Amino acid sequence: MHYRSLIGTVALAAGLMVTSAAFAFEDAKYPDWKGLWFRSVLGAPRFDTSKPRGLPQQAPLKPEFQKLYEASLADQAAGGQGNHTVFRCFAWGMPAMMNGYGTGIEFVILPEATYMMIDDGNDSVRRIFTDGRDFPTDFEPTFTGYSIGKWVDTDGDGKLDTLEVETRLFKGPRVYDNTGLMLHPDNQSVINERIYLSKTDPGLLYDEITVTDNALTRPWTVHKTYRRNAEPRPIWIEYICEEGQQLVRIGNENYMYSGDGLLMPTRKGQAPPDLRYFKQNQQ
Repeated sequence: MHYRSLIGTVALAAGLMVTSAAFAFEDAKYPDWKGLWFRSVLGAPRFDTSKPRGLPQQAPLKPEFQKLYEASLADQAAGGQGNHTVFRCFAWGMPAMMNGYGTGIEFVILPEATYMMIDDGNDSVRRIFTDGRDFPTDFEPTFTGYSIGKWVDTDGDGKLDTLEVETRLFKGPRVYDNTGLMLHPDNQSVINERIYLSKTDPGLLYDEITVTDNALTRPWTVHKTYRRNAEPRPIWIEYICEEGQQLVRIGNENYMYSGDGLLMPTRKGQAPPDLRYFKQNQQ
């Protein structure tokens, strides 16, 4: 009996070793994107990091959407929020979630999918399916969209180094950044990406993003760069959108909570909200 027990133990150990070796072999196929990644370009997050925010982004907008964007910027200059929606705790969605807001990005690579952990209170997990599936016909649209990816060995060394991604099936409203630069409300956007490590610096990750959207005159391509946190055990920061939130939208107007919890205007001459459902104090 003891002999048979020993045989079983040896067989189990051998099986675990084979399984571990298989996982190690699979893991060796993929690039090392472990750790915490932050956007490498400092300053306020924006879609095209090579240019300043606002009109200098030179977004290839159709005339009607250019006017909407200019109106959004003018409203923000006067103290409003313009077409920026995330102050109300809407999700950023794609492509703005790749701007690298605050908490950074963590990648988890598995054979069937690559996961992006983005804990900024609005977006949490982005799934990029790499198991050969096609886009579904019955998917409920989301701010993040539905992403299908393919790993590519671009230099022929036998190791996968680039993740090519296409994302569709969105809902909105979505913006490129908090200046209120809008995507088309029909949400028919198609977003293509090529994500890969620098050939000379493993601490740099690149994301080439091309947006095809009906608010644009042509596809818009930008290049984003992320820097890996050098700490082997980085601190994962939690951000909850509602924490410390002082902005509130009532009807079509944006207001603020003051330090003592009272409602206050965001711009000079702003009218108070409609109080028709509240009993007014007797004068």
